[in-house]
Amino acid sequence: MIRPAKTADVPEILSMIHELADYEKAAHEVRVTEEQLRDTLFRDHPAAFAHIAEQDGEVVGFALWFLTFSTWRGVHGIYLEDLYVRPRHRGGGHGVALMRRLAEICAERGYQRLEWSVLDWNEPSIRFYEKLGAVDQDDWRRYRLTDEPLLRLAGRRD
Repeated sequence: MIRPAKTADVPEILSMIHELADYEKAAHEVRVTEEQLRDTLFRDHPAAFAHIAEQDGEVVGFALWFLTFSTWRGVHGIYLEDLYVRPRHRGGGHGVALMRRLAEICAERGYQRLEWSVLDWNEPSIRFYEKLGAVDQDDWRRYRLTDEPLLRLAGRRD
């Protein structure tokens, strides 16, 4: 079953974020707290949204996403920040169901893009996405500013 996340799901979502970061060899980068997640997902105007995959009442996966905007298409899209299904539940259709729900949201709201990033070494995920019909945007390079470089660009040094 796929459903929108509830505030009671925040501890499970945080736990799965840690599991995902560990899998992606980036556990040291996770700084988010339950309070931050709760505020981000459940304030009056949420900055992000989450859907939960459940099996027999157990939370087995999640998708966390936010809106984007395409200047070329003139409409919103969805950026999938994280898709995660706990290892013992993989292969049960939960990942496909989560992706299908996001595609349905796009179709219902007239959004024209569903996008995400995947690590180049994560072959199981790459195969999963390609089976869905996703196309690698290999002509684009992704960049990121964080920590000191971000503060330096902002003219703030602490």
